[in-house]
Amino acid sequence: MFDPDSAGPETGDGEQAALDLLTRGTLEIEGRLVDASNATLYCTIKTTTPDPRRAPKTPKTPKTSKNPKTPKIPKAPQAGQGTVACVYKPIAGERPLWDFPAGTLAGREVAAYVVSRAAGWDVVPPTVMRDGPFGPGMCQLWIDHDIGMDLIALSRRTDHAGLRDMAVFDAVVNNADRKIGHLLPVPDGHLYGCDHGVCFAEDYKLRTVLWQWRGKSLPRRSVEALRRLNAELTEGTLVAELSGLLTASEINATRIRVETLLKHRVHPYPPADWPAVPWPPI
Repeated sequence: MFDPDSAGPETGDGEQAALDLLTRGTLEIEGRLVDASNATLYCTIKTTTPDPRRAPKTPKTPKTSKNPKTPKIPKAPQAGQGTVACVYKPIAGERPLWDFPAGTLAGREVAAYVVSRAAGWDVVPPTVMRDGPFGPGMCQLWIDHDIGMDLIALSRRTDHAGLRDMAVFDAVVNNADRKIGHLLPVPDGHLYGCDHGVCFAEDYKLRTVLWQWRGKSLPRRSVEALRRLNAELTEGTLVAELSGLLTASEINATRIRVETLLKHRVHPYPPADWPAVPWPPI
């Protein structure tokens, strides 16, 4: 079982170790998620050869994080050192959409992870673009979510900091499909989200089940995250990271959304000319 605590000092943290596995490992297709509208394959992934720089060490006993700001990468359900479960979405399996250019959904999923990490939200599991059995596509760490959690009740809460982070993140990436089933709470209290292929449109397309904070002032932690993101978009390396995933105009539109949120410091309202909630909402 992949243990981020035993990943080795050269990786920096468990997240980087997961990214390395997702990028360099060998994909083994185990099945398909048939409810998904695009080809979504459940896979295991493992490194083909051990890293010679990494000396063997005794795995540490994983600790449970109580702080949702510093989540641990959840363990994958597959056994074996250096093996994780993941989702692979090949570009070749994307269903054409009228409002998003063909063949761009995988890149948007990776861009959502890049933005989430840059802001410090950590609401998107580690995600990379890579080649696979059916060609290039996105590969994302599988999240074993808390199946005992009532997702409908969770989606309606107003006192969940991670859920509110998700709402601000969705406003930044212009998420057109935040369904209840896309919420992935894990047992330590942290909240992830999945299925970010229809994000980053230039036109306002925000469609979500998380409207409970509409018009309310942004909390301080959201303003701080937006400031970090704005700095990365104006002075950091984020634009270079996103340039291979989004168009220049889409990146500029993202910057404008961040600046607008910082200027007004309130959660956005539903669009007047676009469905406010995805269908089906679950």
